[in-house]
Amino acid sequence: MHPLIRRRVANNPSAFTATGTCTYVIGRGSVAVIDPGPEDAAHIEALLGDLAGETIAAILVTHTHKDHSPGARLLKARTGAPILGCGPHRAARHRLPGELPLLDASADRAHRPDREMSEGDEVSGPGWTLRAVETPGHTMNHLAFSLPEAGTLFSGDHVMAWATSVVAPPDGSMRAYLASLDRLRERDETIYWPGHGGPVRDPGRFVRALAAHRRQRESAIRARLSAGDRDIGTIVASIYQGLDPRLRGAAALSVFAHLEDLVERGLAAAEGPVLIDGRYRPAG
Repeated sequence: MHPLIRRRVANNPSAFTATGTCTYVIGRGSVAVIDPGPEDAAHIEALLGDLAGETIAAILVTHTHKDHSPGARLLKARTGAPILGCGPHRAARHRLPGELPLLDASADRAHRPDREMSEGDEVSGPGWTLRAVETPGHTMNHLAFSLPEAGTLFSGDHVMAWATSVVAPPDGSMRAYLASLDRLRERDETIYWPGHGGPVRDPGRFVRALAAHRRQRESAIRARLSAGDRDIGTIVASIYQGLDPRLRGAAALSVFAHLEDLVERGLAAAEGPVLIDGRYRPAG
């Protein structure tokens, strides 16, 4: 991949994780590990085998979903290396009365880093530097990490080439996600290595296209409201035709995130509480 970058993919393939979670090793001799993945002892054992004779100086975590962060605790227990990166799991807002705990199963609420990193914070080793880039939206504690020596950004689940990121309230926020995309458009990395799937090449163009796709999805949702659709299930059926049935739940959450943002901006209205099983209409 690059003299400074190695990768091992966890054995947790699914419709949401592609071939599995990508764990990255940065450097040689004294290394950093990004996203050790799920609570999978076999994955950690294989990773340690890859690094025989080397020292893990730091374990970095992009965000607190169970396919990314629990492995950090297993790796720390085996090596004593500190856990750095994102802070404890936190939601974009409080859950509303009657709101279903849709994503509780995916949140790693046990994550407690030894050092929480913020925008611009760095950790370094022989020939490498990893710098935190705040990218809230998919989760509100989401970080990416730049590796300036390789012109690379490890983008976690914020930007992936194989699929769009799931943004699911109340944990995630579409407004924060789009703002994070806008910030990435100002950066100059030449390649992104994401949390799942292959690399994002020409990331400037890709991020612009991703933002445009989200704006188009927003326009399609507003059009369906104007056409008389009033609930998320109907909207999903209208604008996600041919969708893999396994992804309907994720599509509903994405539509919900857009509707929440549209209601906050006064571009749509809720007929009652802003809930995934609520009813919506055009503003005005």
